[in-house]
Amino acid sequence: MSTKDTVSIGLSAAILSVEGERPFVLVVAHEGSQDALPFGPFDPAHHRTLESGLRKWVGEQTKFELGYTEQLYTFGDKGRHLPSPGSPSPGSPSSGSRGRVVSVGYLALTRQFFNEKAREAPGTQWRGWYNYFPWEDWRDQKPAMIESTILPALKKFVKDAPDSETAELRRERVNVCFGEGWDEERVLERYELLYEAGLVEEFHRDSAKQSKGAGLGIPMMYDHRRILATAIARLRGKLKYRPLVFELMAPAFTLLELQRAVEALAGLRLHKQNFRRLVAEQGLVEGTGKFSTPARGRPAELFRFRREALRERPAPGVRLGVRRAKPG
Repeated sequence: MSTKDTVSIGLSAAILSVEGERPFVLVVAHEGSQDALPFGPFDPAHHRTLESGLRKWVGEQTKFELGYTEQLYTFGDKGRHLPSPGSPSPGSPSSGSRGRVVSVGYLALTRQFFNEKAREAPGTQWRGWYNYFPWEDWRDQKPAMIESTILPALKKFVKDAPDSETAELRRERVNVCFGEGWDEERVLERYELLYEAGLVEEFHRDSAKQSKGAGLGIPMMYDHRRILATAIARLRGKLKYRPLVFELMAPAFTLLELQRAVEALAGLRLHKQNFRRLVAEQGLVEGTGKFSTPARGRPAELFRFRREALRERPAPGVRLGVRRAKPG
């Protein structure tokens, strides 16, 4: 390897939370550019571990102290960390070098939504994650953009394939991602398909091609929307066999609040009675003997997470697959 062939390690965090029926991600703005996840370079001279480096960067940029955190994936594709116009790439090699930036992405969960410290950090804000992935929210109905915009464009993407074999592969991907039998966990696969078809702004930015119009969803800096898609997919998958949703809930909650949080994260509506039966079967919660005091309506019993469920069952979670309510 020559002196100009360098590898830099970056650290990125998708910090997720939920408030009522809205899932959020914590984003930062860098010098007035697009939304970005909190990120920065790994410094082996000062960071004892990758995670300690991540916590340092998150703390400096957002004034936020991370709680539950797990490593997602290492993103190292060539060209994945192209800077936006006029914006340097943090952690990138110096100008003129043939460098590769490898980013280690993390998923972090918090119930400290809109905490005071995060509000004080300049350029930091919580944004609903369906702003970035509007095609992923099926709670009320199938998003209209799928039929009106996405499928016609993907049909053209298949038609424009250079050969029949590529066309068939593209057709299969379209069917898997946007065909019958919606799989809420395929967040990353859907985003990557839309990227390759030129339907998101990042494609035009990265390929230096002129955009034909506003892309789908709000773009993010570098490949941060891809990292966020990976985080959402990981969370949606783990909801089914790990009680991660309780990392996002208040210590005491009603069953309706729990259901609405799960629905917000999964992007699906669930049958009320089936959901409550499932929660009871899994032994995930227990009553506190207290009741909510809503401004309107009847008081509802408050529950808390039963940590004993972690020892009693090998995979305590909220299995969504066969218990969905059909969108209106």
